[in-house]
Amino acid sequence: MTVAQHPAREGEDAVDAWLIANATTLVVVLAAASAVLLLAAIVLLVSWLHARAAGRRAVRERAAAERQTLELELTLAEQGSRLKMVRELHEIAVHSVSVIITQAEGARYAASQDPSVAARSAATIADAARETLADLRRVMTVVHDGEVEAGPQPGLSSVRELFRVMRDGGLGVEFAESGERLELRHGAELAVFRILQEALSNSLDHGGPGTTAKVTFTWTDDGLQVLVEDDGIRAEAIRNGLDPYVEAQKQGYTIDDDLAALTNAPSGRGITEMRERTELFGGVFEARPVPGVGFTVQAVFPSIRHHNGVHGVPLERR
Repeated sequence: MTVAQHPAREGEDAVDAWLIANATTLVVVLAAASAVLLLAAIVLLVSWLHARAAGRRAVRERAAAERQTLELELTLAEQGSRLKMVRELHEIAVHSVSVIITQAEGARYAASQDPSVAARSAATIADAARETLADLRRVMTVVHDGEVEAGPQPGLSSVRELFRVMRDGGLGVEFAESGERLELRHGAELAVFRILQEALSNSLDHGGPGTTAKVTFTWTDDGLQVLVEDDGIRAEAIRNGLDPYVEAQKQGYTIDDDLAALTNAPSGRGITEMRERTELFGGVFEARPVPGVGFTVQAVFPSIRHHNGVHGVPLERR
């Protein structure tokens, strides 16, 4: 006679049998779940560490930016004080020179009447000239100290770095150079660099991201041509989802438009500064829009190799 098992006992036996039959599967599932949990924990830990490191880096960068801002403010205040000193000393020197000229004119007149008066006037003139020279030396000292604190000025060796900065800002820059590069004085190099910097900044500001500027240096025996051509108008059309060539045809540019672009000189602070820097070294400056394309800036220095930035007098023999 068979004895009937209790229902609860039968249920436990069924569970045990199922566990035994699926033990491998359960182990795999539990291992996978553990692996997922471990991976999630690692991901969360890594994310937290990255966020913490980013936060610390942001704090350091903010602190560095604040220090740099403070240093720039202090430098600006110091340079402002130096400028005031230079202006005051300059006014004194101008007054002293005026006095010297007046005394010299008086001595010339007195010489024909009383040579002894002319001798005394000459001594007075010499004393005034020495005082003026001392004031001018003070001016040079103040200016020199300011230049030293301001750090080295950029030159043609910094052009590649300028291109990198402009590319980071969204301006495409293509560079071409022909001829044998001349050894220029630092003042001339600085003028060329500032002209190039202003021209590229204008291309980015007015053309916008996606604009490409082609920079060309053409060296001659004694001179240099700097040419910057951008496609800002085309880039703007492309940003708006338009075909630049179709848009140029729609504008219906005529010969009069081309003549206006050649004859109407653009104005503005940046254009004026570039023109003045060019003329300071005996150059010719030109800036004009190119209808349907963009803007062109050109600075031609016929004799920058010898130009001293004041009178264009060759300082060395060929």
